[in-house]
Amino acid sequence: MKLHHKLTSIAVGLSLMAGAQSRKIDFEKYELDNGLEVILHEDHSTPIVTVSVMYHVGSKNENPTRTGFAHFFEHLMFEGSENIERGEYMNIVQNSGGTLNANTTQDRTYYYQTLPSNQLKLGLWLESERMLHAKVDQEGVETQREVVKEERRQRYDNQPYGDFIEQMFSRAFTQHPYKWTPIGSMDHLNAASIDEFRDFYKTFYVPNNATMVISGDFESDEAKELIADYFKDIPKGEKEIPFPKVEPVKVKGPIVDTVYDEIQLPAVFTGYRIPKATHPDFYALSMLNSVLAGGESARLQRTLVDEKQLALQVGSFPYGLEDAGLFIFISLPNTGVDLTDLEDGIYAEIEKVKKNLVSEKEYQKIRNQEKADFVSSNSTTSGVANSLARYDVLYDDVNLINNEIDKYMDVTREDIQRVAKEYLTKENEIKLYYLPADQQNQ
Repeated sequence: MKLHHKLTSIAVGLSLMAGAQSRKIDFEKYELDNGLEVILHEDHSTPIVTVSVMYHVGSKNENPTRTGFAHFFEHLMFEGSENIERGEYMNIVQNSGGTLNANTTQDRTYYYQTLPSNQLKLGLWLESERMLHAKVDQEGVETQREVVKEERRQRYDNQPYGDFIEQMFSRAFTQHPYKWTPIGSMDHLNAASIDEFRDFYKTFYVPNNATMVISGDFESDEAKELIADYFKDIPKGEKEIPFPKVEPVKVKGPIVDTVYDEIQLPAVFTGYRIPKATHPDFYALSMLNSVLAGGESARLQRTLVDEKQLALQVGSFPYGLEDAGLFIFISLPNTGVDLTDLEDGIYAEIEKVKKNLVSEKEYQKIRNQEKADFVSSNSTTSGVANSLARYDVLYDDVNLINNEIDKYMDVTREDIQRVAKEYLTKENEIKLYYLPADQQNQ
């Protein structure tokens, strides 16, 4: 049974990869007079449609004394509008058989709902209400302040190692606004006036700072008429949209620090500054990550967890952003293992990549893995909508949805070795030791 299941999985994976090379995702892009960019992708395979809007605003656009605004607005924009009762936004979507969500990064804020295809008009109306006259009032602000505070407590303050991204970014980006993360400061949110929240809305939640994507079962001519009805008369934003002008400075490492936390097990987190997600080296770094941590058979897991039993958990990931990024290693030692022994084990695996080209077999494996991941990310209407919006807003190249996989396939074994040598260096390193709080005064 296990062998049959494994062979079936391999066959499905190969089929998907073959599809990735032949299936082109068609789309149409145009712009309204008010600056709203619109991307349409018809797919009649299932009777659903995703309506989404990505605003080019994240935590990096915030006033340094008012951090957390972008993420706060992700919540506030569900409060309702002049025509939607407070708290009814989600109910309207769910009662219509749909789902919805939103998320915020350092670079953008994204809203989407997936609905039965006969509810396209509803999805467009809801997003036009959000863009035109969302409720930004004292009651909504006070309500969402408490929501965000609770999110911070659950996801960051009371979560073991929960603030490691904040700690890492604050040391890796000392001048650029990436030095704070989207959750921001509760003190800043508490101190902000209602006029400051309204100014943020009027600055960033405007059509000329947004891309709308409709993906799924709809007719383009009908969609264009509805989009014109709901969006063409929304005024273009009058305020200058601020983007950071400061370039991220190089890390002058190694930077080493200790964080005492309410944890039982120590841990070590290591970060290396890498280029922005549109840089050619980012693709090679992503392939390098697949070598080191791309699944149960990848080098870190196989060597440090399974064979040497130095780690309970070890992994890495490239954190790619619009202006720069980080390549981050996460490692928790096994019982009785010293943190330095685990570190040495990770460094040893990095050195192997620097000294020797990955084998042809391993190279083909990670190429296949990238193909499968690429197909999977664009296998649903919501996945396609997300990709189209992201490529337009952050990459300014929508057709990457069809050819970005070529950039991965162009990465050579020599490229993987080169980026390991260039970026995973002591001079470019930020290291955080997480130790139990009761050890602080020992």
